[in-house]
Amino acid sequence: MLRLLLLLTIIIGMGCRSRPFLMRGAMNVNGGMKMSGNMDTSMKTDNTASRLACVLIQSGKCSTGQPTGKVAIIDVDGILINKNISGLGSMGENPVALFREKLDALRLDPTVKAVVLRINSPGGGVTATDIMSRDLKRFREESQVPVVACLMDVGAGGAYYLASHADGIIAHPTSIVGGIGVILNVYNLEDTLGQFNIASEPIKAGTQIDIASPERAMEKGERATLQKIADSFHSRFIEHVKSVRPDSAGHQENFEGGILTGAEALENALVDDVGYLDDALALAKMKCNLGSDAAVVMLRRDNDRAYSQFDVTPNTPYSLLPIKMPGLDRSTLPTFLYLWQADPSYLTSAGG
Repeated sequence: MLRLLLLLTIIIGMGCRSRPFLMRGAMNVNGGMKMSGNMDTSMKTDNTASRLACVLIQSGKCSTGQPTGKVAIIDVDGILINKNISGLGSMGENPVALFREKLDALRLDPTVKAVVLRINSPGGGVTATDIMSRDLKRFREESQVPVVACLMDVGAGGAYYLASHADGIIAHPTSIVGGIGVILNVYNLEDTLGQFNIASEPIKAGTQIDIASPERAMEKGERATLQKIADSFHSRFIEHVKSVRPDSAGHQENFEGGILTGAEALENALVDDVGYLDDALALAKMKCNLGSDAAVVMLRRDNDRAYSQFDVTPNTPYSLLPIKMPGLDRSTLPTFLYLWQADPSYLTSAGG
């Protein structure tokens, strides 16, 4: 494993530097070799990428009597946290910053007549998803462009919170929807550290400045403080959903953090219809009076190889050492989360 890590470091280091490639020793070529024409090569010498640009996903044409325009798909994938998700194999984007950049780009494009928010996410940070939701609300108010949310595999927690700010929500029949709850991952590693003769000796001023520290057991009053915060965030989530989807208020079980299939979510008034991405696109076109043959675009950078409406921008880091002890790295612990957390890998995949 150590040799593999060393080899990868050398390869990556060579690939990131712009310098001549030298070959020493004899090199023989037998037989005839002919070359014609021009060959131009270029190589990026840093990790910068272009600004976002529209990529045509579905070509369109203007039907007689119908306005010109196009529909843009904004893809929202993975855990939504306000930090750069960097690592080997990742684009290193900040989901919150990227979402705003996409909205800003569409706001400046008068040919974009409707937006489909394609969501495949279990949620994320309370603050992160709240920022994204506010940005979406402001975009709708300022541009008067209709937004239709389409829930793919998962649209739970903060991802559902974001979707609820759209003009309409369509879920796949097999989507996982809901997760209207709050979680804060806290760990007690005092005994584990003690097995390695590691003892915490903090110098602190303020009795609760190290509240929820993994280095010691949580006290009763500290737990009550954190529970109060979680309850307030939960109430905020519930009140919002009730305000934008009043029919859901009669289903109290929706607000206990549970999850539903797309079909069940329709029965519980959490979504407007059950369908597929094509149906979401058709609804968006209808809301802005575009023909069914209107063009569809997505926003991409020049180093993003995702070029269809189902492609996912690589923004989840791959680690050669995927094992990570939760709670040890205090700087990467997440805050309160609107997150349906069924997979333990969510603890480490985004620095949590």
